[in-house]
Amino acid sequence: MEKVQLDFLARLQDVIEQRRKDLPEHSYTAELFRKGISRIARKIGEEAVELIIEAGEENTELLLNETADLLYHIMVLLAAKGVRIEDVVRKLQERHR
Repeated sequence: MEKVQLDFLARLQDVIEQRRKDLPEHSYTAELFRKGISRIARKIGEEAVELIIEAGEENTELLLNETADLLYHIMVLLAAKGVRIEDVVRKLQERHR
């Protein structure tokens, strides 16, 4: 994976964490934080089901969209729990050894 793409994930995590701190009024991310962990977890479940459905189809664009939605909501959950995407990458690297 290109470094630029990984840098984007770190920047996105920063934005998500800032939304958690500031809770701006017209922010979907802030709305998720206001609704709490259980709502965020339910969104992950919904997005995972949508990804499973798209995996059986031939439309790569929809597959990518649902994967991006799932990853975003996972990152929101991580922020809510005080964990960063880099921590997940480190865990994957540990497992790879």
